[in-house]
Amino acid sequence: MKRRQFILGLTVGLCLMTQFSWATKAYVSDYFEITLRTGPSIENKIIAMPSSGQPFEVLGSEGDWSHVRMVKADGDSVEGWVLTRYVSTRLPWEVQAKTLSAENASLKEKLTHVEKELNEATNRERDLTRQLKERSEALQRARADYDSLKSRAADYLKLEAAYTENRSTLQTAQADVQRLTEEIRKSRYSQRNRWFLTGALVLLVGLMIGLVIGRQQKRRRTSLYS
Repeated sequence: MKRRQFILGLTVGLCLMTQFSWATKAYVSDYFEITLRTGPSIENKIIAMPSSGQPFEVLGSEGDWSHVRMVKADGDSVEGWVLTRYVSTRLPWEVQAKTLSAENASLKEKLTHVEKELNEATNRERDLTRQLKERSEALQRARADYDSLKSRAADYLKLEAAYTENRSTLQTAQADVQRLTEEIRKSRYSQRNRWFLTGALVLLVGLMIGLVIGRQQKRRRTSLYS
């Protein structure tokens, strides 16, 4: 007896859940224009003519009819009854096709935009690669110039050190050259004087010899005639 009461209660509960279930979103089936009536019967007044793809909320059902709420074109909501066989929880194919077409167009637009950005990024990368190559080559040239300048600077410093080291020796050599030049000049002057004096002395001696010889010859002549 209790088992029968439990089964009966479960059946009644399921029926009530079917009659008073939560609102479910649904659509008018494909390629239809149906009537929305004030009650679950064709004798009830028609209050709207929803077409295929019109969304509404299913509030409940009774026999072959479904109690629905929909939003009209003017923005007002209205409740009524429609035949359940014209109700589908699946989005109609025509609406799906339009939706997919719109999504496809949007994706194509996005793809075009992405391709444009990709091309711009590729061009930027190409320009950056070229600039990097130019900068690298310029850096290599700068390093080579720096090494060359460094080497020449080192040679110059060596030469400067050698010059500084030998400058005193050079000054001493210059002083020696000047001293030797002066000594040579003095020696040449002294030699000229000696040659001059020697020549004068020789001339004087020659004159004296000539006078002596002349006197002797004169005496001899005098002695011959006396």
